[in-house]
Amino acid sequence: MASIDVPLKDGGFGSTRRTDNWWLEPLLIFLGYALFLGYSNYAVFTPMCGPTQPCYEVPGTNYLSPMYSPLLFTSAPSWWPGFIPFSAAMLILWAPAGFRFTCYYYRGAYYKGFWADPLSCAVGEPGFRGKNYRGERKFPLIMQNIHRYFLYLAIVFIVLLTWDAWRALWFPVAGGGEVFGIGLGTLIMIGNPILLGLYAFGCHSFRHLIGGRKDVMSGSSVTKSCYDCVSHLNKNHMKWAWISMFYVGGVDLYIRLCAAGTITDLRIL
Repeated sequence: MASIDVPLKDGGFGSTRRTDNWWLEPLLIFLGYALFLGYSNYAVFTPMCGPTQPCYEVPGTNYLSPMYSPLLFTSAPSWWPGFIPFSAAMLILWAPAGFRFTCYYYRGAYYKGFWADPLSCAVGEPGFRGKNYRGERKFPLIMQNIHRYFLYLAIVFIVLLTWDAWRALWFPVAGGGEVFGIGLGTLIMIGNPILLGLYAFGCHSFRHLIGGRKDVMSGSSVTKSCYDCVSHLNKNHMKWAWISMFYVGGVDLYIRLCAAGTITDLRIL
């Protein structure tokens, strides 16, 4: 049998005989996630741009930040603990965050970028795992198996964000009523559910839901076509995961800057 030389090296964390820039991918993953997590926490815990102006809505429009959609409360409900700062985003972000946190791609990415487990192929790993490493078979990582249920919630949120994009096509007018229009924010908001859909509908769990559970799909041309479509999206799952994640933050930032008066929404129509 032919043998393959694996560039292992005795030693501790980060030891390897590899000569390429193996550290670049985990570093970029760490920096990318850290950037988004830092901004999203800022967005969640800074809901107001002024005494009466929320950062998640733009006056004179129907723009609503995706981090606050659906907007369940505009102020702390009576049952909210007084010692915890209130943000409407805290009531809904657990669902899309749970979908991404348990995503098959995201698991491999943040295991690599944050836990260094594994850091990279043929590179020494940290010693904290020891012989008691149980993978995703035991608590707490067994909770990753609820990913399929977060998928259902993610689909609901895509529907809600599609409705938000539709509402962004209508602008309030003086005296009541609304008129059709298109602003730059409208176009930005329309792109959000599209990109999220490309990510969610390429999900491994959605692929299994569509046709992966079947042993033979040749008997249903519709199922086969849908499965092939999802499989095509799945090939670029990593790309859509990153693009859609930063796009959500970008939509929130645009709405936040418009709400604060830092920039003015460009009215196209």
